[in-house]
Amino acid sequence: MHIDEWLQVIPAGWLYATVAFVIGFESLGIPLPGEIVLVSAAILASKGVVDPVWVGACASAGAIVGDSAGYAVGRKGGAPMFARLGRRFPRHFGPRHVGKAEDYFRRFGMWAVFVGRFVALLRILAGPLAGALRMPYWRFAVANVLGGIVWAGGTTAVVFSLGLVAEKWLKNFSWAALAVAVVFGIATTLYLRRRAASALDEGDLKGIVRGPVDM
Repeated sequence: MHIDEWLQVIPAGWLYATVAFVIGFESLGIPLPGEIVLVSAAILASKGVVDPVWVGACASAGAIVGDSAGYAVGRKGGAPMFARLGRRFPRHFGPRHVGKAEDYFRRFGMWAVFVGRFVALLRILAGPLAGALRMPYWRFAVANVLGGIVWAGGTTAVVFSLGLVAEKWLKNFSWAALAVAVVFGIATTLYLRRRAASALDEGDLKGIVRGPVDM
C-alpha cells in the first residue's frame, strides 16, 4: 500500500498526527519521507478528505519542534554523534553529505536553516548540525520557525491549489491528457533529483564539525 493510500484510510485526526510526527522525526535527524507524507496529505485535502489548514499547521508544528529537538541533540552529541550516524546511515550521514552540509552552514549561517527546510539533505541535518556547530539558539530559532512555517504552509497551499485545479481539469480532458500530465510530472521529478545529486557532488569537502562557528 502506498503512503497516500494508507493516509486515506485512517481517521482525519490520526492523519494530522501522522503528518506532525513523521515531519518532526525527519527534522530530528531520522531519515523519514516527511515531504512525501506532507504532499500526500495536501492532495487528500484537495479532495475534501481532510482540512488543509490543519495539515499545514500540524506540518509546521512538527517541523519546528523536530528541528529544535535536533538542535539540542546535535549540541550535546557533536562530532561523535555524526560519526555513529554515518556508520549506521551512510546514505544520509556519510562524511561527504555531512561535509557538504557543514560547508553550507559555515557560508550562510542562519539562512542555511531557513533554506535547508526546502532541501532533502539539509532538512534532515539542519537541526543537529546547527547544534553541533554551536549556532546561537536565538538565530536558529528564528530561522527554524520561519522556515518551518513557510515550507510546510507553502507546500500545503501549493499542492492543495494544484489538486483543485487538476481535479477540475481532468473532468474536461481525456485520459490521454492525463497520461501526458503523469509523464511530464515523472520527468520533472527525475530531472530535479538529478540536479540535486549533481549539486551534492560539486566542490571540495571540508572537515566534519570542526567546532563553533560565528553565525
